Amino acid sequence: MPSSHQRKGTSVETSTSARRLFLIGSEASKAMSPDLWNPVLRKMTIGWSYEAWDVPAGASMAEVRAKLLETDVVAANVTMPHKQWAAGAGETVTDPVRLSGAANLLVRHEKQLEAHNTDITAVTALHGDRSERHAVMFGAGGAARATLVALKDRVDHVSIADRDSEASRQLLELAARLGMDASETTWDGAQRQALRASLIVNATPLGKNRQDGPVWGMAGLADDAMVYDFVYAKHVTASIASAKEQGLRYADGWDHLREQAAAMVPVLGLPPQTGLLLERTLATIHGGSAAVGPI
Repeated sequence: MPSSHQRKGTSVETSTSARRLFLIGSEASKAMSPDLWNPVLRKMTIGWSYEAWDVPAGASMAEVRAKLLETDVVAANVTMPHKQWAAGAGETVTDPVRLSGAANLLVRHEKQLEAHNTDITAVTALHGDRSERHAVMFGAGGAARATLVALKDRVDHVSIADRDSEASRQLLELAARLGMDASETTWDGAQRQALRASLIVNATPLGKNRQDGPVWGMAGLADDAMVYDFVYAKHVTASIASAKEQGLRYADGWDHLREQAAAMVPVLGLPPQTGLLLERTLATIHGGSAAVGPI
């Protein structure tokens, strides 16, 4: 990976032809980001647009990178399964990207890309200053990597479970590099451990379908538990519904979407009022309320 370099006060490519923002992912066209950003960009009358770009796993990422270096491109958000690719695609990377090995934002500066991770910023903001005795991580992709970095020095032990054993192994290696006490467990094992944990993280797509149950199963959680669910959907996910019923602290995918979008504003050199416009637009999309859960 390129060496870490944090630019101070950078702005995006200033060419008047730079006007396109992208979301890159295997199911980008199903994501909410274009619906969030485009109304805001229209109100700002700066001539930018935000497009979804479906890039399946196994696609030619060299072609993707070449497209992102075209002069009409401002930046691209990156979602699963390409966040680890994005970390290596930048000539310069921020410290959070270097630590996590994942990026969710590539900003073009002439013929180079700069990699950022606003997922980490969002998790840090929503998790707050809690200290965790035991975190159970369902999923081991880019969102899980961001969470692990955000939890550094704030958790006694992390249990990791993923259907992909190689992904679990890589996340375990990241935990070791961060100096964290972590162990791999089976999915069933993680569900059992979640019942006693202080933090349960759903970094999987489980919950997108209405019939999906809570990621840990149907049992009750510890009184001091917090649930962090990366999934956002038109319905309340079962994991968040259960957290609410139990009176627990939580952050859902809508909270995360809002915070990571707000973190993009200074990176893209946009005026501060952009954050308020994003919050209002997200509230409209989400049914009139962008309130954070009780965290």
